[in-house]
Amino acid sequence: MEQAFRVDLRGVVDLLSHHLYGSPRVYVRELMQNAVDAITARRAVDGAAPAQVRIETPAQTGDGSIRVHDSGIGLTEPEVHELLATIGRSGKRDSLGFARHEFLGQFGIGLLSCFLVADEARVLTRSVRGGPTVAWTGYADGRYQVELAADQRAEPGTTVTLRPRQGMEQWMTATTVTELATLFGSMLPFEVTVDGQAVTEPDLPWQAPHASPHDRAAALAGYAEDTFGFTPFDSFDLDCAESGLTGVAFVLPQAANPAAKAGHRVYLKRMLIAESVTGLLPDWAFFIRCVVDAAELRPTASREALYEDDLLESTRDALGAQVRDWLVELSVADPARLTQFLNIHDLGVKALALHDDDMLRLVDRWLPVETNVGRIPLAEFRRRFDTVRYLPSVEEFRQLAAVANAQGLGLVNGGYSYLTEILERLPAIDPDIRVTRLETSELATHFDMVDPEVELALRPFLATAQRALDRLDCEVTLRTFDPPSLAALYLLDRDTQHRAELRATRAIADDLWSDVLGAFDTDHGPDRPQLVLNHRNPLVRRISGLADPRLATMAVEALYSQSLLLGQHPLRPVDTALLNRSFVGLLDWAVHDNPGES
Repeated sequence: MEQAFRVDLRGVVDLLSHHLYGSPRVYVRELMQNAVDAITARRAVDGAAPAQVRIETPAQTGDGSIRVHDSGIGLTEPEVHELLATIGRSGKRDSLGFARHEFLGQFGIGLLSCFLVADEARVLTRSVRGGPTVAWTGYADGRYQVELAADQRAEPGTTVTLRPRQGMEQWMTATTVTELATLFGSMLPFEVTVDGQAVTEPDLPWQAPHASPHDRAAALAGYAEDTFGFTPFDSFDLDCAESGLTGVAFVLPQAANPAAKAGHRVYLKRMLIAESVTGLLPDWAFFIRCVVDAAELRPTASREALYEDDLLESTRDALGAQVRDWLVELSVADPARLTQFLNIHDLGVKALALHDDDMLRLVDRWLPVETNVGRIPLAEFRRRFDTVRYLPSVEEFRQLAAVANAQGLGLVNGGYSYLTEILERLPAIDPDIRVTRLETSELATHFDMVDPEVELALRPFLATAQRALDRLDCEVTLRTFDPPSLAALYLLDRDTQHRAELRATRAIADDLWSDVLGAFDTDHGPDRPQLVLNHRNPLVRRISGLADPRLATMAVEALYSQSLLLGQHPLRPVDTALLNRSFVGLLDWAVHDNPGES
């Protein structure tokens, strides 16, 4: 058997008025919004109709109440029942015209925000269609009553009267109401006054007339200081015809956290919906704060955020393209200023370069990156070297930068945010660009062989060194390379590391998983890292001439430990034990052979 839902009106009013909105302050915005919509509706019928919203605070009323008067279209008694007492129905609103896109919102739900600060809302309204003034009184518990008003309005329009609930008086003081009316309604196209003082401006800040571009830029900078609290690095206009959006973007003068969601000041048909709306710009544009006014974007039910739909997505893409165009134009018109910008906001530009070829070209040409020949743009690096070699971690780069430079190899530090991905994307803008990750095995091929006679004479030492490192799964190699100050270099390429990890996992896995992992262990190349001793280093030459095998072993172990630390490689327990043992052993030898005076 079908039955209708039973609705607790008191619960619905409590839900909408106390949980739909983020703060009691929005009641001023909702009252102004309803008033502006009523004026818009009247002017659609009579273009010469008066357009004014008057707000009276307790300083004027004298009885603690707040009154909002408008010169709008007004309502008849049937319309009062339909619009003010029916929650969730839209059909009648459509026929009356209050659901068209010209209006900020719809009567009914917005009025419920009054119950955030008051237990009772009283509406006096007279329609331009004729009829007497109707009084509607709504209560926070869900009740309402409609009656003919004792005091008839002389002109069409509406007056809303609120008396503060106990404890909410601060929300209706003259200072608070003036601040809120200015915050939400300063850009409204109709005059809004609070206690006789206008709070609206005649022009949007980015559309106000100015004597010169310099004056306009200075005015926008002042607006950013007042609105956001910073003097912008630069500003530029935004627009999107599809969503009826105009506005201005302000570039932050200091680095911003790319993980933080950028909040923007968004107006809907010149009414502020929120001061920190997210999702208006792409995530990579975290260095931008903007103020916009849109005609077609949809707000959420609380009108404190934007509804995520196809129109918002296309608007976001259009605004992102305009941010990108500003960067490209800056690179052409003022390269020095672009360099200044990149020094502040390189992360945002690099994030955009991951997806946009134009921005990738800009990064390639202008953004300085860390290389083993200094901080230079990638384009300059490619002019010096035929191949862009890189290492994906800062630690690897710092270990091998000087060595690679000494061998005549250019090396880029790809360990910073987005840089490895950018380097691998370079062939997208020029197929002739060669980009490769530097493998340690490749670096070793550039080292010089030791003279055969010298190597033959050092075989006993090399055998001793290899025995010392066999238990550490490390190969010992003797080479000559620059810089001579580097005694030894620990080299571990990706393939070797992968094979070592695979075989270590097989050793502790059960039979089933060991067989499965064995299927991947098909590479029979060298499976141990290398400790390359530099024969050009004076210390290595002295160590290789030691006659005491025990002392030579401790010295090689010390070189191995130092190479791990310099390369910031992770230390296994066996490596840590070796480091301690070789250090203590060398100290013991030094003290034993060079005793202090007694």
